[in-house]
Amino acid sequence: QVQLVESGGGLVQPGGSLKLSCAASGGIFSRYNMAWYRQGPGEQRELGAIINTVPSTYYVDSVKGRFTISRDNAENAAYLQMNGLQPDDTAIYYCHSFLGREKYWGQGTQVTVSS
Repeated sequence: QVQLVESGGGLVQPGGSLKLSCAASGGIFSRYNMAWYRQGPGEQRELGAIINTVPSTYYVDSVKGRFTISRDNAENAAYLQMNGLQPDDTAIYYCHSFLGREKYWGQGTQVTVSS
C-alpha cells in the first residue's frame, strides 16, 4: 500500500510560481509512474503531467511550457514546479502513482491564484 502526501500549495499572485511536493511511502517508489492531476471549482479532475520510470514526461497543453514535473527516487518524492500561474490554475492538486492495476492518490493540496 502506497501513501502519498502533497505539500507546497498556497496563495500566489498571477504570474507567480509554486513548487508542489509529493512524498511517497509504503512501496518501491522507483517502480511507479507518477502524475499530477488537478480539480478546479465545479470541474472534474484532470491530468496535468506524467513522469514515468525512465523517466520521460508528458504534459497537457494547458500546462506545457509553464509546469515541470520531476522525481527523485532517492527521496521517494515527486515534484511539480509551476511557473507563470494564472487564475485558471486555481485548483486542488493531487499526486497520483500508478503501476498496472495499482493506483494511489494523495489527499490534495490547494493552489489559489489571485491578486
